[in-house]
Amino acid sequence: MAHPDGPSLDAGAAIKYSLWQLVSYFLRLGSLGFGGPIALVGSMRRDLVEQRGWISESDYKEGLALAQLAPGPLAAQTAIYMGYVHYRIMGATLTGLAFVLPSFFMVVALGWAYREFGGLTWMQSVFYGVGAAVIGIIAMSAHKLTVKSVGNDKLLWAIFLILAGVTVITESESAWLFLAAGIVVWLWRAPPQRWSGGTLAAIAPMDMPQTSALLTTLDWSLLTQIGLFFAKAGAFVFGSGLAIVPFLYGGVVTEHHWLNDKQFVDAVAVAMITPGPVVITVGFIGYLVAGFPGACVAALGTFLPCYFFTIIPAPYFKKYGKLPAIVAFVDGVTAAAVGAITGSVIVISKRSIVDIPTALMALATIALLWKYKKLQEPVVVVGAALIGLALYPLLHS
Repeated sequence: MAHPDGPSLDAGAAIKYSLWQLVSYFLRLGSLGFGGPIALVGSMRRDLVEQRGWISESDYKEGLALAQLAPGPLAAQTAIYMGYVHYRIMGATLTGLAFVLPSFFMVVALGWAYREFGGLTWMQSVFYGVGAAVIGIIAMSAHKLTVKSVGNDKLLWAIFLILAGVTVITESESAWLFLAAGIVVWLWRAPPQRWSGGTLAAIAPMDMPQTSALLTTLDWSLLTQIGLFFAKAGAFVFGSGLAIVPFLYGGVVTEHHWLNDKQFVDAVAVAMITPGPVVITVGFIGYLVAGFPGACVAALGTFLPCYFFTIIPAPYFKKYGKLPAIVAFVDGVTAAAVGAITGSVIVISKRSIVDIPTALMALATIALLWKYKKLQEPVVVVGAALIGLALYPLLHS
């Protein structure tokens, strides 16, 4: 067995890529990947599974299932698991950092500009176009995930449709439904009497590292409040993309009064017009509350729990992932996840498709990505931003 921090050779198969190639890929995805978690996990599958062949289909599905079952941001957890597949703790750590840091520095820079120049009045124009294009991007990603993950299995289609419907109706995602979907498929395909393997239980707890004060000039009381709040957001909020937004609003605006309503809406818009994980909006919020230290504490508080929720159960997923019962369970969770992702496309579109021009931009994005398979999403996003800058002032003058 390979060292836990070194490369892993599953069943003697040669690894087709180096750790630095994988880190470079996630650095690029974190810098240029638009569309939120739905589009980002779709890009990972397209690039790492289909085109490069670095990650197997089963490993990808295990990572997606684990990311859906655990609290925290979907795309970041999937990225961390992709790093873990062959390079264990070192791979998980470096890919997670490479994926998150580019957008973190972007939102910090925007936070500085926001505080210095009194708001981002141009953002409405940009988001008008980008928001519509993002709907097209995530709709295409959801379509591809559905075709590859659900296939012709009637049970998986039933689970997919139920989760899509529940997501549209409730506008939220439930980890219990993902778990129930996995159990249903497990019991249908590989009932317990046929499974003599191990269990995923008995995961040892891990002590979270604590830091001591290094600079007396910082407001440690405020930073502690920020850290505890965002750690709670990262540890207890399930769902992908904007699922964390209502929780953040309740704490940041209503409970602590760190931001007002307009500032919070601008923070969410910043997350949508920057690449990388949508949850990186916590860096922008943290910066507005307590400067760069606040941004760092908010981001660490949000992403550290999801890091540990990925690497702690990952060995069990890897060890038992090929058992028929686990394969069936993962298939069920994946079908539920893709159904919820598809439902969330409709939920998000309600906020981004506000008139005929935005509807046309979303449809045009789908048509372009359908016809030109190699068209890069950032090109579409930049074009949509320029259209928004030109069109929004004319329509809302």
